[in-house]
Amino acid sequence: MTRLARLLAGQLAPAVNEEGRGEGGVGALEAVELAIRAAMLGLGGSLLGLLLAGDLGHRGPRVDCGHGHEAGFVAYRPTTIHTVLGPVRLRRAWYHCTTCRHGHAPRDEQLGVVGTSLSPGLRRMIDRVGATAPFAPAGRLLGDLAGLVVNAKRVQRTAEADGQNAAAMIEARAEAIRARTLIPLPPSPLPDILYTAIDGTGVPMTSAEIEDRPAKTDRPGLPDDGRARTREVKLACVFTQSTFDDEGRPVRDRESSSYLASFATAAEFAPLVAAEARRRGAEHIRQLVVLGDGAVWIWNLATKILPAATQIVDIYHAREHLHALAATLAFIVTDPQQWLKDRLDELDAGNIEAIIAAAREYDLVGLKATDRDKALNYFETNTVRMRYGRYRQLGLFIGSGTVEAGCKAVIGQRLKLSGMRWTKPGATGILTLRCQQASNQWDEIWTPPNNQTPTTHLAPCGT
Repeated sequence: MTRLARLLAGQLAPAVNEEGRGEGGVGALEAVELAIRAAMLGLGGSLLGLLLAGDLGHRGPRVDCGHGHEAGFVAYRPTTIHTVLGPVRLRRAWYHCTTCRHGHAPRDEQLGVVGTSLSPGLRRMIDRVGATAPFAPAGRLLGDLAGLVVNAKRVQRTAEADGQNAAAMIEARAEAIRARTLIPLPPSPLPDILYTAIDGTGVPMTSAEIEDRPAKTDRPGLPDDGRARTREVKLACVFTQSTFDDEGRPVRDRESSSYLASFATAAEFAPLVAAEARRRGAEHIRQLVVLGDGAVWIWNLATKILPAATQIVDIYHAREHLHALAATLAFIVTDPQQWLKDRLDELDAGNIEAIIAAAREYDLVGLKATDRDKALNYFETNTVRMRYGRYRQLGLFIGSGTVEAGCKAVIGQRLKLSGMRWTKPGATGILTLRCQQASNQWDEIWTPPNNQTPTTHLAPCGT
């Protein structure tokens, strides 16, 4: 180390003057910094190789093959593991099962590199950048920040595969919670209110993924050619509330949001949301609330999994529908602006019956009556979900901004960029990584399954 330090110091001296600038300015210092990093990575890789060489993985002449048979020792075979310190070459004992006709290295299993040449630490770094940025820029980001060369294809394959594995883990955990073989502990301290906000958004897909799917007819700026271009992703955001601000408005508990995203149908998505709500303490918290934009599938899902929850239509969507209703009646209303203002006041008070009565004062026929009735249907079917005055008195959130922001930040900013087209498995993988990251549950993805023992309790989710 001393010799290396002297060598690098000798290279640094002519490049940097007394003020730390030198002929090359900042670039000269940067070059030396990068040279030191490369040298330290090389040294670290050498040390790691020596450390791994201390155990060649020989476990006797025969070992269990994992399928009820015995595999015999064949030889010591070389392999290369790509790590956060660069590639490391090592030899390990190789065993072969004549019954199963496949081989394996116990040392690979111990190191967590079965079926891959990437170390767990490097996979974790790749997953992080792959979830954050498009695959090619993500590879360059690894090069710039860590001095590692990883091409776009490897970033894609690794991040998507690990995300799919994480999705399978989440589904398995949800099934265990539903079967009550895994019982979540109540959070401590126990929050006052648990919210589940649900929404959906489209993700652009490859042509093979949207074959025979009907197109939406209300796509502004897109041709109405009958072709689908997206598949809907359903997103749930679960969060808690325990406090209020100085003006008495509810305040979301800091870092309490957890996210779930899936291409599943509403019926398939419901059990995942139910398990997440239970994991977050739904069976112990005093008040449960479901927030949504008014889509029928959301309320059907909520009624099925959280029948005791208060259902609230997002007030901003309700206002949009009220503006649309006012526009429909503008041709017959004496003062459209005043009419809309009065109705907005009634909406804020939760007096939906007054809105319906005011809209039905006018004797319309034909297409105008149909348009009016269609606009009113939203309010008539969601009347009990729009008692905003009462909800404010109770100190409840009446907007679904958390999940809508999630649709933009968790999904849109990564999966809906210009030119992107996804396969369903690939998008599921990246969606899962981003949800885990946004939920502050990133470390759970790499929890080794073989280090987990069957249990009847799950640790509570932190705030």
